[in-house]
Amino acid sequence: MSLPAIRSMSPAQVGDVRRLESAVRELPQVKIDTQHVIHAGTYSRTIRIAAGVILTGAEIKRSTLLVFNGRALVTMGDETVELSGYHVLPAAAGRKQAFLALADTDLTMVFATGAGSVEEAESEFTDEPHLLMSRKPGARNYINITGE
Repeated sequence: MSLPAIRSMSPAQVGDVRRLESAVRELPQVKIDTQHVIHAGTYSRTIRIAAGVILTGAEIKRSTLLVFNGRALVTMGDETVELSGYHVLPAAAGRKQAFLALADTDLTMVFATGAGSVEEAESEFTDEPHLLMSRKPGARNYINITGE
């Protein structure tokens, strides 16, 4: 089965996710660990969304790969798609996605970078690093920077 790439979103579509994000902020918040790896000119960040959790991401300003493993409703442009299983998806710049995990779901975002720190890499893919779970007080970050 071939899945479409995750496309860029229009300002109206991004606005829809921002409205959802505002509503979700009123719900009890769940801490999400972030695993970061900088290796061989790439940065990857992996999170696990527990079943039943709604997550909205920061607006992504560069193209990435998104590795998905689990079962969730996912915004993809102007539609919401149910993904199940393991998928490696090309994902365009200019997107702000929402996920509703129907089962525990792992997400890994990967892109080429020259960044030497997690903070540099995060600022490279979003202008909203303050929205990232990895920047919240008490965040649990697991970092591996190999220097290779």
